[in-house]
This record gives sequence, C-alpha cells and structure tokens, in this order.
Amino acid sequence: MTEAFPWDTVPRYLIRDRDGAFGPAYTRRVRAMGIRDRPTAPWSPWQNGHAERLIGSIRRDCLDHMIVFGEAHLRRVLKAYASYYNQIRTHIALDKDAPEFRQAQPFGDILALPLLGGLHHHYVRV
Repeated sequence: MTEAFPWDTVPRYLIRDRDGAFGPAYTRRVRAMGIRDRPTAPWSPWQNGHAERLIGSIRRDCLDHMIVFGEAHLRRVLKAYASYYNQIRTHIALDKDAPEFRQAQPFGDILALPLLGGLHHHYVRV
C-alpha cells in the first residue's frame, strides 16, 4: 500500500472486495495512512462493476487461452493485451472504435498482423 499511494497523496476512501489477502495487517496499514477502507458486501461482484468487467475481459480474451510461464511472462502478456485493448480492439460503447484514435485506411491490400501469439489479429491495409 505504501508503494501504491505515497504518504502525501493518499485517497480518502478505498473500495475493495473481501479477499483473504486483505488481512489485519492490511487494515492497520490503510488506517495508519488515513484511508477509510470500504469493503464490498460479501458475494457482491456487481458492486465493483468496472473492475469485474475488465478482469473478465482479460480472462476471456487472453489468459484463458494461454499457458503463463512465470511472473515475467505474465507481465509481458498483460502489457501486450493492454496495448491491444486500448489501440486496436473495437468497443461497442465507442461505436466499434478503439479508445485511441486510428486513421481510416480506405485503400490497399489487407494484411493480418498476429497479436498475443496469434490469439488476436490486427488487420491493416498496405
């Protein structure tokens, strides 16, 4: 916690689930930092919908289809997925566009560039 939030820029509240990793030591540290801890109700994933949606997307689109060989490999995979998710993947809420602006490519032959070991592809015109 002290690495995530330096002492001079702590949030007032922290919403979290009721995972066993958040034990008494965690609670003491958060209170000492002046953060009010607000755990969600038991068995209530809908109370943190944004996080649950993102975690679900990462699992369905990426991790359920891969074998991860350690922490360093997982970090590389998640970094590549974050790039794919923000720059290439279409989102219905954005009228089937990506969060980062892309220029339209009206002419040229279509080339498929494999991403995440071929799990997804980026189609471009050349």
